[in-house]
Amino acid sequence: MNLQNDLPHTPRGWLKNGNPPGDFTKATRCGAKTRKGTPCLGPAMKNGKCRMHGGKSTGAKTINGKLRAQTANWRHGYYSVKAKRERSKIHKLIAQCNDTLGELFPC
Repeated sequence: MNLQNDLPHTPRGWLKNGNPPGDFTKATRCGAKTRKGTPCLGPAMKNGKCRMHGGKSTGAKTINGKLRAQTANWRHGYYSVKAKRERSKIHKLIAQCNDTLGELFPC
């Protein structure tokens, strides 16, 4: 008894999710410049680029999404505008103190 012959056969001709069948080799190509300098030969999506060069995500659209994206990779804030301003104020204060000490105690 062969189990493969006893199982119901799924009808062929249609791909998953209702996509129509077609010849893969006749699909339009991406054409993005690869690292090698040649055009990409991957099949293009609706936006004209392949899945590797034309990514489906176009970034956050809402204000909440943009704020979430900004803070997603936040590490320490050393290079933030606020931190730079604070360091600048401290450097100016130290320079003023050095000038004052130089006037009080000349070498």
